[in-house]
Amino acid sequence: MPAKYIRIAELLKKLIAENAKDTFRLPTEDALCRTYGVSRQTVRKALSILEDEHLIEKRQGSGSYTTGLSGSPEKDTVAVLACSDAEHIYPALLADMRAVLQAKGFRTTVYVTDNQISKERDILQELLEHPVRGILSEGCKTSLPTPNHDLYERLFEKGTSILFFHGSYSNMPDFPSIKDDNYGGGYHLGKYLSSLGHKKIAGIFKDDDIQGTERLFGLLSALRDEKLPFDEERICHFDTARLTALQKKQDTGFLSEFILKQLKNATAIVCHNDEIAYWLIKELTYKNIRIPEDLSVVCFDNSYLNDLSPIQITSLSHKQHEMGTVAAESILKLMKGSPITSQKLPWHLTIKRSAGAPPSEGMNF
Repeated sequence: MPAKYIRIAELLKKLIAENAKDTFRLPTEDALCRTYGVSRQTVRKALSILEDEHLIEKRQGSGSYTTGLSGSPEKDTVAVLACSDAEHIYPALLADMRAVLQAKGFRTTVYVTDNQISKERDILQELLEHPVRGILSEGCKTSLPTPNHDLYERLFEKGTSILFFHGSYSNMPDFPSIKDDNYGGGYHLGKYLSSLGHKKIAGIFKDDDIQGTERLFGLLSALRDEKLPFDEERICHFDTARLTALQKKQDTGFLSEFILKQLKNATAIVCHNDEIAYWLIKELTYKNIRIPEDLSVVCFDNSYLNDLSPIQITSLSHKQHEMGTVAAESILKLMKGSPITSQKLPWHLTIKRSAGAPPSEGMNF
């Protein structure tokens, strides 16, 4: 026969598993002593087992609270739906999410959507058959409403916590998200280039995700407020298919065409991210266009590609580990039953050679 404290721990585990969708405070030590007819020492040993397994957390002066874990590895899983798990910013982002969730006892399973609505739907249907505690979803083609809202809503009704990161869907406004301040970033890059004396500013943005449309909107708003003309012919739009061809085949055709047909006499350009800036600078160099003497280049994100670029790129970025950490901490709160509000993470501008300005510590926006 197991020791009394082990038996009590197992009974409490069963209680927690049956109510895992809701976090709650366990009865006091005195109440547990009376319920099970054991000593305080026995109860404390039982609670220590639960604490070691991350099933409860003790709050000074308040008691023991469940953490949201059920005690079942299959159920205590967070599914991460990401457009990629290898390219650009994703390895570091996913590692940050895993670190935060694993520290609290949750497993993570990453599903790659390739930014395809059909793949997202297949994954959501699989998750309906094998429910998880939470979903961190990047969303697919977020510049448009999603036809997959029905599956997200069914998962939510079954008790799955859902949080979007990077983007969100216009037809799912009640679901929280952790996003970049894309409009603000585009606006401040436009203002920054204007402060350097640029009057003819171009842009290149991804148009099938909300990040790109918001960043472009911010840039155009800055040009309007600075009373600078903007020529729509200087704006290049690209989509997931072109980005995939660039990543997998190094197909820079759309960048080369943009330089030849649309860039015209622009003196500066805002790029969707440093991945695009990296390849654009290569194409500009092949065409003997000097950075920054002939054209200033700025962008969003500040990944390892900036270090690989022959010319260091002025870029916006977040604090290190911020997006992954904030997203993971937010889904943990949701799984505990705590309400959260959507957040837009601010950018930090790091000035490097590509903008033609002297190096500095950067500016916060």
